Amino acid sequence: MTGLPLSGITVVSVEQAVAAPFATRQLADLGARVIKVERPGGGDFARRYDTTVHGLSSYFVWLNRSKESVTLDLKSPSGRDVLEELLGRADVFVQNLAPGAAARLGLDAESLTQRHASLIPCTISGYGTTGPWAGRKAYDLLVQCQTGLVSLTGTAEETARTGVSVADIAAGMYAYSGILTALYTRATTGVARAVEVSLFEALAEWMSQPAHYTRHGGTQPPRIGTQHATIAPYGAFTAADGKQVLLSVQNEREWAALCEHFLARPELVEDPRFATGPDRVTHRDELDAIVAERFGRSGSGEVMRLLDEAGIANAGVNDVREFLDHPVLADRERWQEVAVPGGARVPALRPPVDLAGVDPRMEPVPAVGEHTEKVLAELGLTAARIARLRADGVV
Repeated sequence: MTGLPLSGITVVSVEQAVAAPFATRQLADLGARVIKVERPGGGDFARRYDTTVHGLSSYFVWLNRSKESVTLDLKSPSGRDVLEELLGRADVFVQNLAPGAAARLGLDAESLTQRHASLIPCTISGYGTTGPWAGRKAYDLLVQCQTGLVSLTGTAEETARTGVSVADIAAGMYAYSGILTALYTRATTGVARAVEVSLFEALAEWMSQPAHYTRHGGTQPPRIGTQHATIAPYGAFTAADGKQVLLSVQNEREWAALCEHFLARPELVEDPRFATGPDRVTHRDELDAIVAERFGRSGSGEVMRLLDEAGIANAGVNDVREFLDHPVLADRERWQEVAVPGGARVPALRPPVDLAGVDPRMEPVPAVGEHTEKVLAELGLTAARIARLRADGVV
């Protein structure tokens, strides 16, 4: 696709689930040609995670727009030969195969670099390709557990997983930025450098603040629902109409404004229990009771209006339906329709990064193997050879 930053870049991806598809979809958003290699028959198993989007998986629709799907049996010599031809014309190769599978297929970074000097290989693993857990399977929630994230999420009584695939998303984002860096490095130095990202180390980076807090403070931040471990008042409170509203007081000026303009209790500004941020955290229960009582006397709309007037950051605790109808998304035209297999069109969010003068690529989600014959023909395979491959179950 011309006119986009990554026009002319070809990405071949042997990908499944979330992390790798998220990385390559973002490359496709910027104009890269992404050839997604799937198993003949069912394809990427994420296609079957659910059937909520016109019979299609919500995960797959989110992660795979603007890609071309080619089916190849990589366990067959003929399938590997075709993949090798694709890699010979590619700029980037991305894979998140099971531990050890890439090496067995000769698709590990070291092997690929020897055969294709200008190719940028990107490996997304669970716990890294070396070390004691290199052979261990890793899924998003397992990594949330291993990094300690689950121990921080939930209430005092019960832990909870984060409600989105945060380890996969983190790894996909770092793979995406790593690939962009490698493309820049190749363009400026001529050297193609391999990229490696693990789910565990990506989420470990996001855990750095609680890691510092725990290492140097002696205890980890408490698990306190929507409240903040080191700031008070900070959290969701229930208004008189039953809707929760979250507020955040970040400094002494805001604390004074909350007391004077919302709580209508200016004497609390000088109350020694609440004089400083640490004091307010120490006396959180007493402070929360005061805030909760005030919330209970007004509806959520009135609460948010008064907090806005006082300059206090706040937000209604939306459910997903309210998020879908959010005025910011509507007024900023962040929803754009994309086609999905079967002929339907569904709203999808534009990429969150806007480049001046550039419209992102928002093309259809592919059916399994939809582009196989087209891509193989571009490689120079005859119709007869393609037919043999199909008859043999290779494509």
